[in-house]
Amino acid sequence: MKKILSILLTMLMVLSVVGCSHHAENTTSDTNETKSERAIVRLGGLKGPTSMGMVKLLDDDENGKTENDYEFTMAASADELTPKLLKGELDILAVPANLGAVLYNKSNGAVKMIAVNMLGAIYIVEKNGNTINTLSDLKGKTIYATGKGSTPEYVLAYLLSQSGLDIAKDVTIVWKSEPTETVAAMATQENAIAMLPQPFVTVAQTQIQTLRVAVDLYAEWEKLGVDSKFITAGIIVNSKFAENNPEAVQRFLKEYAESTKYVKENVDKASELIEKYDIVKAAIAKKALPQCNIVCITNDNMKQSVLGYFKVLFDQNPASVGGTLPGDDFFLMYE
Repeated sequence: MKKILSILLTMLMVLSVVGCSHHAENTTSDTNETKSERAIVRLGGLKGPTSMGMVKLLDDDENGKTENDYEFTMAASADELTPKLLKGELDILAVPANLGAVLYNKSNGAVKMIAVNMLGAIYIVEKNGNTINTLSDLKGKTIYATGKGSTPEYVLAYLLSQSGLDIAKDVTIVWKSEPTETVAAMATQENAIAMLPQPFVTVAQTQIQTLRVAVDLYAEWEKLGVDSKFITAGIIVNSKFAENNPEAVQRFLKEYAESTKYVKENVDKASELIEKYDIVKAAIAKKALPQCNIVCITNDNMKQSVLGYFKVLFDQNPASVGGTLPGDDFFLMYE
């Protein structure tokens, strides 16, 4: 009898082990299946304000709180990232807005714009003085700046023209290759004036105590009452990726909008995340964020404001948007 009971107990233990093993396999399979359903989105951004709005999304992704799985690549120059987008090695990228149009025109529509993520954030600053309060005050002045042959030059030329000034005749622009050179040049001049983007305005103010913001170029654009906005950066997507993964793109837009909202409403915590992702030091981010105009504008509002902005750039130099204004199919909208 004891021998029979011993055999039965042994059989029960074997069955129990097999059952547990089978359950474990099913659990593992279910977990893998759930994870495989989450799209991997290869995201790119530039080292600066274009990536600042993403930091909460990136942090949530690290903690498994996002609906997509994100692989983030950041670079100092758009030239490092745009070839990867065109080759399909990146899926979504934040870049200067007009660069999106250039890529669209040069690639026969291989990219589309899905959001505006930054407005303005370029300022006229003055050292040791209070002589510049409007754009018309720049007449006869020397301005240190970066961005020759690109958006900053075209926007400044447009806004000066709206104030009755000719950028070629009424001001002298000393072009520098990067904002740090502009700041260095200002440091050697007693009453220097410059055009600088954020967060370099804030960086410059830590080095030049008497530096003040004289004119906000975004505010000047808004005063014109035109049917467009001064758009610094936008988010573009690889067209094939968007076609094959529409739900993933829509999830990104939702999660990016939430991230942007968090960054704007929680400056202290967002600044810590901005330093964590090696964009800029938290102390600089904390001061610069309110002036960076980080946004998430999509659908019709995106299209309307961008087309008007591109028209301004096109009138200055058609090459600034790739030779022709992009068509309606440049904009990817999810109503």
